[in-house]
Amino acid sequence: HLERQRGGVGLRGGPGETQLEADRRLIRVKMRQIRGRLEKIIKQRHQGRIKRKRAEIPSVSLVGYTNAGKSTLFNALVGSDVYAADQLFATLDPTLRRCRLPNDSELILADTVGFIRQLPHELVAAFRSTLQEASEANLLLHIVDCNAENRDETITEVNHVLQQIGAGKIRQLQVFNKIDLSDHVEPRIDYDADGVPFRVWVSAKEQLGFDLLLTVLEGIYASSRIRKECYLSPLQGGVRASLYKHSQIISDENLENGGWQITVEIEKKHLGLLKDINEKEIA
Repeated sequence: HLERQRGGVGLRGGPGETQLEADRRLIRVKMRQIRGRLEKIIKQRHQGRIKRKRAEIPSVSLVGYTNAGKSTLFNALVGSDVYAADQLFATLDPTLRRCRLPNDSELILADTVGFIRQLPHELVAAFRSTLQEASEANLLLHIVDCNAENRDETITEVNHVLQQIGAGKIRQLQVFNKIDLSDHVEPRIDYDADGVPFRVWVSAKEQLGFDLLLTVLEGIYASSRIRKECYLSPLQGGVRASLYKHSQIISDENLENGGWQITVEIEKKHLGLLKDINEKEIA
């Protein structure tokens, strides 16, 4: 089969081209197409990251070995229908969605490409670029198939790639997925010696353990953010604009005097924006 010749009138391969040569040519064409898609994605995502940073919305990137169930978990968390398939590179464009936590805080979730070993040399640099979303995230959800025979090996492989793209020091929360396929495994949170959660056991398919996962996410961001109820006069439109730029707006109501009552969730480093306004902390 591999050495069978092809060619003749109307055939693109040309006279004397073997099946192996034709296959190689098609692979090269496919790789050029992938690189083209990646270049377009990189430009779009760069602009998106700039806007999200300005709004101070925390970003969480889902990373993990291919087929660990990242897209299924992503779909369940945000209620969308992102393409989930049991194949390599099913998620090439790191899809972004807002995820609202039970306390009304919001996160930006990014579903990245599945990690594999021995990625073709020609695609290594390009795929690292798509993982830029992970390297600039506030938190990494490291999704792991808890039933995989090579589970520890895949964890090591993913962490190796994260080191290569400059994301090795970003805080991780392991999510051990597919507990529905295991016997006697229930949803739970694992804590380290300091009482800090580092792993949550869930089933994305059956949506088991999601309450635990969301509770952990709330706790992680509660330590760096604070919720305030602000009362602005009609002359403080500039302050209102700054709040929209540097905080997450939970609610914004017009007052009879022409001012505003705004509930914000703001990074503690930006509390200086509130020094000249009437505000109170909300539990």
